[in-house]
Amino acid sequence: MKSATSWRSVPFWSLYRREKKVGFPAEELLSIYRDYGVIRKSDRTDNWNRAGEDLSAYQLVEPGDLVLNKMKTWQGSLGVSSLRGIVSPAYFVYKPRTDDDPRFLHYALRSAHHVGYYASISKGIRPNQWDLQPEMLDIMQVHLPDLDTQREIADSLAKVDRMIATLEDLADALQQRTTDTAAVFGLVDDPYRHVEDARTPLDGIPEHWARTKFGFDFVESTERNGGSPQGPLLSISEYRGVEVNTRTDGQQASADISHYRVVGPNQLAANMMWLNHGGLGVSSLTGYISPDYKAFDISPRFYPRYVHHLLRSPRYVDYFATIGTGVRPNAQRVTKTALDMTPVPMPPYEEQRKIGDHLDEVVSNIDRMQEKVAALRTLLHERRGALITDILAAEGVLS
Repeated sequence: MKSATSWRSVPFWSLYRREKKVGFPAEELLSIYRDYGVIRKSDRTDNWNRAGEDLSAYQLVEPGDLVLNKMKTWQGSLGVSSLRGIVSPAYFVYKPRTDDDPRFLHYALRSAHHVGYYASISKGIRPNQWDLQPEMLDIMQVHLPDLDTQREIADSLAKVDRMIATLEDLADALQQRTTDTAAVFGLVDDPYRHVEDARTPLDGIPEHWARTKFGFDFVESTERNGGSPQGPLLSISEYRGVEVNTRTDGQQASADISHYRVVGPNQLAANMMWLNHGGLGVSSLTGYISPDYKAFDISPRFYPRYVHHLLRSPRYVDYFATIGTGVRPNAQRVTKTALDMTPVPMPPYEEQRKIGDHLDEVVSNIDRMQEKVAALRTLLHERRGALITDILAAEGVLS
């Protein structure tokens, strides 16, 4: 790789010109993610921004175009696209003016020192949504080596991207492992392993297991929060069950929390609109939950940790989808009556304990692996963003 002192410095406007082409509603929807750049919107399930009904005002993006989320460019939400599609009218789309390597420009414009510059030229009063000032972007200096060096750097950073993608696949597999049928019964044995065309949660269970119904052993608790919080606000995660709600930025979800439900250790909490996504779990915490959720006391005939893993298993997630009602596929409400009629297998108590404790250990091991994967992934993201900046700093190009 050539010395960075041979790099040239050019203004942003000489590399890109802003362009807005609309009227392509049939093109594929694209989106921008801070960690990835421009991707297909359909490739992610965690994007809750809904596209408008009329897509004619959405902007055309072609391979090589630079796309910026003008309100989050300062966070690194930009990228050179390798895809053709359309993006929100709120984005900025720029066409390339030069033959510089688009992959290199993708990495360079997302590097640490440029992201810092975007933050310095973004303005606004809404937290976390500061508009980029395009006239200030035009005068930003971009440092470029010769084309061969651009390709060499881009190839190296693409390898980092592949390592990150491998780690993300591993993280997804580990998350899936926590809700996989094999994880639910793990080494203890999967009583459904040899069952074909099982229709209810009782199909294929061992003969020595008793059968009951949810309403017989799980009694709804109607205790309200009253005037003062009893612990933190809790939510229900698809992968973790009941956990502290961290999405309110430290603020309560509502000024009036007297109607919120109390939930304590070994109580079952359920989001009745989200049971078909694992929206329930046995709490290990004391806190309060949304009044839209329900809390249940568990019969002493059941070991709580067995209940936690059982009702979050794929067998029950699928079953809840069949008894839910609603027009939205992602929000199928299960009524209290339907839930009460849900069949529940009841092994001998010691067998429940064996299953529940074993699965707690499995999930704990998975959590530790996920922490290590997340730490390595974060490190790779940081190194990817800092590499070009470090090269320039080492050669004295950056003042």
